[in-house]
Amino acid sequence: MTAPAPLMSLVWTDHVTGRRGFLVVDRLVRGVASGGLRMRPGCTLEEVTGLARGMTVKEALHYDPASRYVPLGGAKGGIDCDPRAPEAYGVLVRYLRAMRPYIESVWATGEDLGLSQDLVDRAAADAGLVSTVQAVFPLLDDEAAARGRLADAFAVEVDGIGLDELAGGCGVAESVLAALDRAAVPYPGARVAVQGLGTMGGATARFLVRAGLTVVAVADVKGTIANPAGLDVEALLAARDAYGTVDRGVLRPGDRELPADSWLSADAEVLVPAAVSYAVDTAGQERIRARWIVEAANMPVLPRAEALLASRGVTVLPDVVVNSATNAWWWWTLFGDMGADADEAFAHIRHSMRALVDLVLTRARADGTTPRAAAHALAADRLPVIAERFGWYR
Repeated sequence: MTAPAPLMSLVWTDHVTGRRGFLVVDRLVRGVASGGLRMRPGCTLEEVTGLARGMTVKEALHYDPASRYVPLGGAKGGIDCDPRAPEAYGVLVRYLRAMRPYIESVWATGEDLGLSQDLVDRAAADAGLVSTVQAVFPLLDDEAAARGRLADAFAVEVDGIGLDELAGGCGVAESVLAALDRAAVPYPGARVAVQGLGTMGGATARFLVRAGLTVVAVADVKGTIANPAGLDVEALLAARDAYGTVDRGVLRPGDRELPADSWLSADAEVLVPAAVSYAVDTAGQERIRARWIVEAANMPVLPRAEALLASRGVTVLPDVVVNSATNAWWWWTLFGDMGADADEAFAHIRHSMRALVDLVLTRARADGTTPRAAAHALAADRLPVIAERFGWYR
């Protein structure tokens, strides 16, 4: 079935560099849509459109009539530029300045691939914005208290890493654990390969190791680091740069350096693509030996590759479920479903993500479909209810 056309699509051209940027609003709820801003070379309108639709689904999947957090619509921003390029920051500021009317009233955004929240916040201030989520402020019962709560939450650190960086990885890890529990696979001895050791991949690896799993491979832009006996994840995390690239000087004698795509064929039960979109194509999927692929990144498995994986019994847990805790944590905190406390946040994320994964996998089994199809079916059931209760524009 063809996805409905988005509500709004914009293409922006930077008058200084000629770089292009995009904003797609897939759907509104109460006049507001939510979705991050990414920056990467080769970013396209088609990519951003798919991501915006995914945000609509993520928001709908977390709809709970009893929660203070009311799901928003889905949106996404993207800039076709290498975030490491010298001109990248100027491009980001000019993009945000051009999108200011939408950010002020319609689009609540934050970090995504290639951008940190600190960088987005600094660029937003330089672009004259109060906040990247200010479109949500009119929906809050007590704006001052809500903004204070979110600021306090962003100031929380756990073992030197910000709570905002850990929330999404906690959700991904819980998705993995929920899948293992349903299959009665014990955590000790379960092996994991992670592509990308940035914010999402790094936090996921940390939570999984602490749950008793073994991370046997991680990949960054320099290649794959592998050790069948298990990697020292904490040492690798401590040796990352701002882009998630690991200093090879910390590798141990048993750690091997392999080509970048070697993570695909890792001897592991679980693969976690946590870096770029479109990472697993039809050729790459043939190399996969894992039982589960858990999509921490957005759109990492191409549709045809997913169909081929399903035909040989590999389960893909979709991004719209797996990485949705990042977005939900912002709104649970801002709307007041949780406070600025790490233990409370992790408990809420674990409970919510486990319930959601179980619901999706149960629906997939009942319908005889993939988890992705089941997730979209659940969202399709909920979207009319949300629209009826809250409306698109009011």
